[in-house]
Amino acid sequence: MNPSTSSLLRRSGAVLVIVLGAVVALAAGGLAILLAAAAVPLPVVFVAGGAVTLLGVTVLVVRGGLALGASRRGWRTALVGGIAWSALVGVAFGFLFLRPFPEMTGGPVPAGVRFWSLDDGTRLAYVASPATTAERKPTPVIFLHGGPGTPGEGLPFGTAELNAAGYDVYGYDQIGAGRSTRLDDVTGYTVARNVADLEAVREKVGADQVILIGQSWGGSLAAQYLAAHPDRVAKVAFTSPGEIWPDAHPDTDVSPWGKLTGDRKKRYDELTSAPRFLLQALLLGTNPQAAHRLIGDAESDARLHEIAVTGRDLGGCPGGPPGEGEVHQNPQGFYTNQLTNADFETIADPRPVLRKVQTPALVLRAECDYVPWIDTREYRDTLPGATMVYIPGAGHGITGEAGPAYLRAILGFLAGEPLTGYTGAEDPAH
Repeated sequence: MNPSTSSLLRRSGAVLVIVLGAVVALAAGGLAILLAAAAVPLPVVFVAGGAVTLLGVTVLVVRGGLALGASRRGWRTALVGGIAWSALVGVAFGFLFLRPFPEMTGGPVPAGVRFWSLDDGTRLAYVASPATTAERKPTPVIFLHGGPGTPGEGLPFGTAELNAAGYDVYGYDQIGAGRSTRLDDVTGYTVARNVADLEAVREKVGADQVILIGQSWGGSLAAQYLAAHPDRVAKVAFTSPGEIWPDAHPDTDVSPWGKLTGDRKKRYDELTSAPRFLLQALLLGTNPQAAHRLIGDAESDARLHEIAVTGRDLGGCPGGPPGEGEVHQNPQGFYTNQLTNADFETIADPRPVLRKVQTPALVLRAECDYVPWIDTREYRDTLPGATMVYIPGAGHGITGEAGPAYLRAILGFLAGEPLTGYTGAEDPAH
């Protein structure tokens, strides 16, 4: 073989092995990060482990491959080149995966926001509005917001009317959301924690029984609390509720994101496919604490806010006003959203208990709700004391487009007035 041809082949082989070695090294480095993070949730440990693995595999692959066909000088040159190549790719890798997302802060605490201190030292932010009539009811109304992790923005819709009817009204940010405490140990975000917090809230307001109004995920939480403490709930209203239990109808999709189109879908895809976001998702699956220590609450909450903004038009009827995702100033909680949802997928079926509960219940079904009809109907079919009222012209947010109809149903229900309930098996919107 011509010496120049042989030299060219060796050089081509060297380049090929360098490139393949860098790819293999990056894959090994990424795997090392995940394995190390599963054992030790310290970024300095699992990132260093990935870097050492990347470098070590590069050295072994490049040296071993080129030693078979290159001169000593050739494989040494290739080894240096392989290390330099891997370092360059590693820097690019770090830039993509470790460059922080812009953070979001909640700003000053508005007037009227107060805090309940819980036994573990955490705090729940809340707003309260007392009854404005002399005939004050002994049972307060507590609103439960959605998400998990999407807090309210001040006093809930209809507060003034409920106050005029004699009810004290409370709305609070659930743990890990809004201005409430973010947990250092994110594995503490569970359904059971939210139920326990709600029981603590009942004790804080000094009521033997409460009236619950749960919106979206808040409806799911209200059902869990009702199953755990049926004697503590005087009445409960589920407004556009999420699932009562995920395995009740496992084939349904309660997410609106599949309906995104155009620029909003493009922006959503950009946010959710960003390398840093994907790394966080992988770490959440191996060790949530590792994800939290690498990517903190302020950054993660900001990303959740940006994702919510892309779906601001999905909660209402076509052509209606944009939803709340556009205007949130009270920080949403990323980690409570991710981990409470994950825990919700593992809980025991509450329906056997709920089928025995006689607590009066109102289920409001909005015409344009993206939650599948069968998931809303499950509340009516499970709770013996439930009445379903259909709200035309409303979306998932329900109050924004059909406030008067919503209020009539809520106030009538609390006053014990007979309501015209929907008893059919099929979605009344069809």
